[in-house]
This record gives sequence, C-alpha cells and structure tokens, in this order.
Amino acid sequence: MSIFPKISLRLEVENYLKAGFMNKEIVSALGKQEAERKFETLLNHLSHPPSFTTVRVNTHLASVQHVKNLLFDELQKQFNGLSVPILQHPDLQDVLLIPVIGPRKNIKKQQCEAIVGAQCGNAVLRGAHVYVPGIVSASKFMKAGDIISVYSDIKGKCKKGAKEFDGTKVFLGNGISELSRKEIFNGLRELKGIGVRMTEPVYLSPSFDNILPSYIFLQNLPSAVVTHVLDPQPGEKILDLCAAPGGKTTHIAALMHDQGEVIALDKISNKVEKIKQNALLLGLNSIRAFCFDGTKALKLDMVKDAEEVGIQCWYFHSGSKTAVLVFSRGKEEGQGDCTASTFKGKTWKWDCDAGEPPFLPESFDRILLDAPCSGMGQRPNMACSWTLKEVTSYQPLQRKLFTVAVKLLKPGGVLVYSTCTITLAENEEQVAWALTAFPDLQLQPQEPQIGGEGMMGAGLSFEQLKQLQRFDPSVVPLQDTDTDSLRDARIEDMIWLANKDCIGFFIAKFVKCKST
Repeated sequence: MSIFPKISLRLEVENYLKAGFMNKEIVSALGKQEAERKFETLLNHLSHPPSFTTVRVNTHLASVQHVKNLLFDELQKQFNGLSVPILQHPDLQDVLLIPVIGPRKNIKKQQCEAIVGAQCGNAVLRGAHVYVPGIVSASKFMKAGDIISVYSDIKGKCKKGAKEFDGTKVFLGNGISELSRKEIFNGLRELKGIGVRMTEPVYLSPSFDNILPSYIFLQNLPSAVVTHVLDPQPGEKILDLCAAPGGKTTHIAALMHDQGEVIALDKISNKVEKIKQNALLLGLNSIRAFCFDGTKALKLDMVKDAEEVGIQCWYFHSGSKTAVLVFSRGKEEGQGDCTASTFKGKTWKWDCDAGEPPFLPESFDRILLDAPCSGMGQRPNMACSWTLKEVTSYQPLQRKLFTVAVKLLKPGGVLVYSTCTITLAENEEQVAWALTAFPDLQLQPQEPQIGGEGMMGAGLSFEQLKQLQRFDPSVVPLQDTDTDSLRDARIEDMIWLANKDCIGFFIAKFVKCKST
C-alpha cells in the first residue's frame, strides 16, 4: 500500500526517465498504457522502503547459524518480544533477511515535532534513529525526554533552527527526544549523537547501530548478489575499482576465505580509510586499499612508450611475478620482468611496482566495477533535486572506468559491471557499447540469477537481455506487512518477495577471451 507520494523529480528528469521506460521496443512489446503504468508504479515504489532488511554475515569470523541466533536475541530486545522471523537466503548462504513491519497506520501524531533532512528521513525509514546533525527544526517547547513526532523535509525547504514548518513534510513516526531544542541549536559545539530515539516508526526495522559489528554488514540484497556473481576464488588477485565504503570489497575477501589479494581503489581519502576500518573490523587481511583515481589505474606511460617504437608487450603472470616478452613486427625481440625489458640492445625501464596503482595491463583475475552512477534506484528516496545534466553526467565516466578495467583484466578473466540506478543509459546501453567497443569481451550468464532480465531499448538481443540482471521493484505491489501476515506467510513466498521488492539495481558479467 502506498502511503507516501511518488518520488519528487524535476520535470526534465522525470521526462528523461519516462522516455527510457517507454522506448519504442518496450511500447511495442507491452503497449503504451502498460508501459506507462509500470513507470508510474516504479516512481511510487522508489519513495517507499524495501520489504526486507538484508544483512550479510562475515563468514570469515562466524557461522551463519551463530550470527542468526545472536540477531534473534537482539531483535527480541529491540522489538520488545515481538516475534519477527530471520530467514537465510537459499541462494545466498551468507545473507539473512529480516521482514520490515509496516506501514503502521495507527500511530498518534504528537503536538511537539522535529523536522529532519530528507537523507536522515530515508535512514529512519530503514531502521535508524535520528542523529543530531540530521535535525533541521524542532518545536520551540521541545525538551529532553519528550515524546515527539518526526517528519522529513523531503524538498529541503525548512530553515535550520526553525521553530515551526508548514511546508511539504512526511510523517516518519514518533520517538523520544534525547536533547532539548536549546541543546540542539545553541551552536556552542557540534553534536553528533542520537537526537531522537525512534520508538514508533511508520516502518519498523531493526537498528544496527554498533550491533555485532565484526559479524554482520548491512547491505542491500542486490549488492550481495554482485559479489556472488563475481565468484572470487582463493589465491586470485582481484580489483574492486570503485570500492567505497567497502561492503563488496570485504565480501570478496570473505568469499576467498581471505586467501589471495584484493585491491580496493577510491579517490576520496576518508572513504579509503573507511574501507581499511571495515577490513580491520571484519578481520580480513587480504585487502589493500589505496586512495587512487580508478580512471588512472592503468600504467599508461609504459604502454605509450612501447607503442611509439612499435613494441608489443605480452605479460605472463605467476603469482605476484610478471614476465614481459617484447615483440616487434610479430617477432620476439627481448624479454625481462615488470621492472625492465631488453629490446634492440636497450633496457626499457617500465618503472612499475605491481603491488600499487597504477597497474600493469592484464594484472587481475577478476575485476568488479560497481560504477559511480546517478543512484536513481536507491530506496526510499522521496525527492531528488538533481538536474538532467547531473543525472546524465555519469555515462562518460563509467566508460572511462570500464575501458581501464578491460585493459587491467587477464585473458580469461571476469569483469562484473553494476550500478544502483534504473536508467537505460547507465545499464543496458553501457553493455551494448562495451560489446561493440571490446570485441574480445563476451557477455556471460550469471549465477545466482535472482533479478529479472535486462530492459529492452538498447538494441540487445533477447538472449543477451536474459544474461543480465535488472532488479526492478515495480514488479510487485507495495506491501502491508504486520505480525499476523508474517505468522501466516510461507518462507518461499517471503524469499520471493525479498528478491523482488528491493532497490533498483543492475548487473552485467563479462569474460575477456584474449588480450586487448
């Protein structure tokens, strides 16, 4: 059941998305009316949270059953004895699913109010308490210990410190204020702790603030699927090209039993520190994180110098060692290692440390490119103020990163491309471009196949679309979930719903057939 308005977008952005979801191929297959209905349903779903909270178990430190038991005890405390099932996903053995109860319609609104920013409001709908930095406004008489109603300023119109707000706001539930209005807005020092402890949220989800931090990682379901599709193996060298905050990086290391090498790159230093912190917290030693721009991760000066004199270099990998054979006009002319090679009596200094970026071509067995994207699949998201220029700005960057990834991948290696957006341009169109730009790439079937097939409109064949995974939450109605419905529900039906009613997401898997 829909209790929130559909996601608020600029008209130019909504029209752009609509054009993608009502392209000629889709309208021809479904009819204009059905295509339009599906698009409007999607916009409505984006403003509501998924039906399940998903946590990934750190199997490097604990068994799934042990963590499941610990979580059950924790939920009993949080929900005051309310019985909520915890399900182990049958196709993702390290993933646990917790149903979200809601929307709860009989919550009495209080006279005392707090207004929070849209981002904070989205977190509250996923189970978070309200932290002080997220509070924009509070009633003038609000005191610590008051029962208050919390609202989201979805359009960002409320002024910081206001005593009342009559603009567009969405009710999120009730909670107990930890601080008075005066303490929140006195400006004497920056406060960071909990400002409102949610006691009656519209959507009841567990709070994971400092809960079993070494044993679980909060992740959306498709984000956990991605790493299983990548299928990392012990002893391999794997690159996570855009890694922050490290959820997929740590998942890769766990699936490899922490045996091998996982390189994580991100160009923002505090995000890289977060990756390192998560690796330490989860007890994973195979991860090496670097603050580095993924578009520059290929050792270009070496490649350029070689090309200028007609040199072709073939790279042979054995563990961490890289041998280089140098060819000119198809004839072997010299050999060496990743530091230097001899060619026509001259020693060529490659000046390349294989352990740090930038990297030699064909250095990695598997590469994950979870690309920067417009993020239009995230849920809940009640409003997006981005311009059309901002929404469409990611495709060129994604292609730069993809090109680097292909060149860094060994022949026979696997490249997985993913986004958390719903646009055709950042998903299926990128696949169509990649298959044309890199003839040595082949699209591969995915295992596990949990999402739906790809969306028509990019010129891909039906067989190619079946090899993609697009998670489209509009394929199921919005749910009303209460304890009675949970008690009567079959496990198979709940798993099916969790697979469908999640964030919008996209996954494509490629294999590199030979050297580029």
